[in-house]
Amino acid sequence: MAAYPERVGEHIKCSAAEEAYYSYVPKALPPIPAIEMDKIFPLLDKANVALGRLDGLSIILPDPSLFLYMYIRKEAVLSSQIEGTQSSLSELLMYENHEISGVPTHDDVVEVSNYVAAMEHGLKRIQSGFPLSLRLIREMHEVLLNKGRGSSKQPGEFRRSQNWIGGTRPGNARFVPPPPEKVMDLLGGLETFLYNETLPTLVKAALAHHQFETIHPFLDGNGRLGRLLITFILCVEGIMSEPMLYLSLYFKKHRQSYYDHLQLVRDTGDWEEWIQFFLKGVIETANQAITTAQDILKLFTEDREKIEATGKPSASSLIVHHYLQRYPITDARKIVESCQVSLPTANKSLQHLANLGIVKEITGKARNKIYIYQKYLDILNEGASSF
Repeated sequence: MAAYPERVGEHIKCSAAEEAYYSYVPKALPPIPAIEMDKIFPLLDKANVALGRLDGLSIILPDPSLFLYMYIRKEAVLSSQIEGTQSSLSELLMYENHEISGVPTHDDVVEVSNYVAAMEHGLKRIQSGFPLSLRLIREMHEVLLNKGRGSSKQPGEFRRSQNWIGGTRPGNARFVPPPPEKVMDLLGGLETFLYNETLPTLVKAALAHHQFETIHPFLDGNGRLGRLLITFILCVEGIMSEPMLYLSLYFKKHRQSYYDHLQLVRDTGDWEEWIQFFLKGVIETANQAITTAQDILKLFTEDREKIEATGKPSASSLIVHHYLQRYPITDARKIVESCQVSLPTANKSLQHLANLGIVKEITGKARNKIYIYQKYLDILNEGASSF
């Protein structure tokens, strides 16, 4: 029995290939009756404190852009893994550093790279003052499905046909989103809600993410864009100065519970239960990101001190070490190109760092050696596939 029947959407009877099924059309946001905030406030306060601490990292970290660069890539891997993509952070970094010999190229790593590009496109647009809007979502979708398996799924276009989640057809699906003729009206309502100023930002983000996933407006890429929408709302509303919160690790870790909570709202109208689950994710994720940043900072400091203690070889090795902080998988040719050092110096510096246990060579070859800053990747790789 529905806890809040007034909030439950409409089930519309449809048919395909002479088989009947029901698609779900959600009610517009914000929910009516209004969210019972007394159930939300304790977790909301803790979530805001955790976000404040995370946002404060931009003051503590010597190079916040470096942390953000790597964290965005970790998010791309995790968010894509939720959709079944099998690619690791190491593969993505090697693919992006395309001059390295022996780089793997397959559809999964291309998809993850597309996700990074879509995310960065959206962030640049927002930072330039472009509004968070349906147009921006469509632009990001076009980048997301630009190449690879999704390129045939109408990149940048809202769907004009029925989709479904789970099963082989709408008739046996786990969930059937709204029929295509309802999509634009629902999206228009969601876009209007993004400018609602009556609700706390985190509550708004929880509601908007759920509504986007329920509308499922694209033929592919809905989950990835829906998760990005959370971060973008926090940035646009000024809750975070940098886009440093990503919930994919939490959603991946609690995948079944995540799906169950999404469906609970559709079945019962219990938005409060969903928001509490969401806020727990914000707290857990923000605290994990803080720990990750502190661990990375500690590693960099310890390794720099190791290099400095060696005396004469330290100058060029410190340059290479700094380069590895952004590109933790590399070879000597990339060092020559990016650090303006000679090939012998690059090789000697990499070997010096290997002798110190800072990097390790992973090919076992006499030529075209590839080096990896393994301890750094181990910290980043929590919850994601490792090399």
